[in-house]
Amino acid sequence: MRIEDDIKLDYCDVLIRPKRSILESRKEVDLYRTFKFKNGTEWTGVPIVASNMDTTGTIEMARVLSEYDMLTCLSKHITTFPTDEDFDNPFMAVSFGMSEEDEQALLGSAGIRYHGTNFLTNKDFICLDVANGYTQRFIDFVKSVRDRWQDKIIIAGNVVTAEMTEALLLAGADIVKVGVGPGSVCTTRKVSGVGCPQLSAVIECADAAHGLNGYIMADGGCQCPGDVAKAFGAGADFVMLGGMLAGHDECEGEVHTDNSGDSYKVFYGMSSDTAMQRHSGGVATYRASEGKTVKVPYRGAVSDTIKQILGGLRSACTYTGARKIKQLPKCTTFVRVTRQLNTVFGDS
Repeated sequence: MRIEDDIKLDYCDVLIRPKRSILESRKEVDLYRTFKFKNGTEWTGVPIVASNMDTTGTIEMARVLSEYDMLTCLSKHITTFPTDEDFDNPFMAVSFGMSEEDEQALLGSAGIRYHGTNFLTNKDFICLDVANGYTQRFIDFVKSVRDRWQDKIIIAGNVVTAEMTEALLLAGADIVKVGVGPGSVCTTRKVSGVGCPQLSAVIECADAAHGLNGYIMADGGCQCPGDVAKAFGAGADFVMLGGMLAGHDECEGEVHTDNSGDSYKVFYGMSSDTAMQRHSGGVATYRASEGKTVKVPYRGAVSDTIKQILGGLRSACTYTGARKIKQLPKCTTFVRVTRQLNTVFGDS
């Protein structure tokens, strides 16, 4: 046993200090990035990503986010596409875990079919998503997927340390997903005692990834547009959102009304009782639930929330003098604060 006594910080522990800037308007800020990956593939878009949770990683969500050139990691439980347009949408990533069915789909000869075609051939991104990205089996799985799909952009995670970020990149991942326990409906930190404050995890993992010409995707912990700006300022190349996109028309599930007349939609973590009952028949006897189910106020169309997020990000760039989102880390100085800011999105 040992103790690391250096300070680790979450998004709520800092603010971005403003700097003198020559930018005169938020309109001057460019939120697009072009990424070039090790296999020669390029992708251009706004690097904000909808999480591959049941309620947010939907076809409907992807249709709207693609209008803003933003990526959606589809829920790993989606196996068919309603229309040919969805099948061809370049801003959708297909997601997998490490189940026997996932391994067969990714590494077997049959794959997953849509109108007689393996839909993996139509998608640039493959998201390999497990709660614990630290196992040797997961590293070997990433290697196998890279060997099978040389032309794909592979997202793999989740981890929170520099050494495992490097290990996954060396195994063949292009983007490492960073975050253990920061999400609004994740209880891993409380149940297992495992995790790392998200801001520090992003800073350390980004530093490791960029040294290997890789990228990271900050996953979880953003409760408001300012947190998204902080994630990019900390060095994240992509930022994945779950709770901030929950409760909208494009999310899975019906709109309900409680006894007080307020409307809401159900949002749950993928290690919650709700998710495991739905997909696995219940919580296995050898494990504990590490997620919760909450009622999120109904928020209408997700496009309104997207505009708020993008507007907040442009505002952060103008306050720091970053004309392009890629420049934000170089323009960011974090100031530590002693109180948690009030949030306007998601759950605290």
